[in-house]
Amino acid sequence: MGQRGLPLRRVSLGRILVLHQMKTLTIAPRFCGPPASANGGYFAGMVALIASRTVTVRLLKPPPLDVAFTVNALPDGGLEVLHGEDPIGEARPGNLQLDVRPAPEYLQAVEASRHYAGFRNHRFPTCFVCGTQRARGDGLRIFAGPLGMRGVVAAPWVPDTSLDRGDGKVSPEFMSAALDCPGYYAVAPDDRMMLLAQFTTHVDRLVHVGSSCTIVGWHVGSDGRKHEAGTAIFDGKGVLCAKARALWIEPRGAAVTPP
Repeated sequence: MGQRGLPLRRVSLGRILVLHQMKTLTIAPRFCGPPASANGGYFAGMVALIASRTVTVRLLKPPPLDVAFTVNALPDGGLEVLHGEDPIGEARPGNLQLDVRPAPEYLQAVEASRHYAGFRNHRFPTCFVCGTQRARGDGLRIFAGPLGMRGVVAAPWVPDTSLDRGDGKVSPEFMSAALDCPGYYAVAPDDRMMLLAQFTTHVDRLVHVGSSCTIVGWHVGSDGRKHEAGTAIFDGKGVLCAKARALWIEPRGAAVTPP
């Protein structure tokens, strides 16, 4: 996306406004993670849209909903996202290195999703991506359950028409969102509290609205309270369409939700 002379443009149901060097971004309430803040993967996807490249997005604070963020270019080619003077996130040019797990069969993903931990307990049941209280056509309803291998989860996903970018394909910010929550369930099968700290997404191709996709998430590694996850989206033919690497941080003294 260029920086000069472009008219006002609406992107999906969020908003990016472009005026010379100043950019603003607003996250609509529909795209929440926790009730009062944005889903991290969706937020990262919107920032990546502004950057028009693969970036590593760091979430410095939970992004509030329905407020205008200022997005400024940094000298190194990155971006900073501010709410007033308060830093919310930043993005740096990224090069995603990730050994992607193979695609499960669609029916395997369906079976795995039947054992989704969020059906028993869910910290944020209204989450746009994985919330059990979101209706079809409103939330993504991606319910990633254990695939039978330790630290690996999978879910089926059929994108609905509200995600259409206008040509029958899913807008990239929704691909980014879909790659978020399965990573959490790969690193936190016991539902312990974690915060998304960093997210790098690369979209190879956009999936089609109404197509049967599979999503897989896996535990990459842990170091104390820091946990890394990989996630990937495959189309109905098992072709890799998008992938992401996430860093989740466990707050000090985080409690585990009882089963």
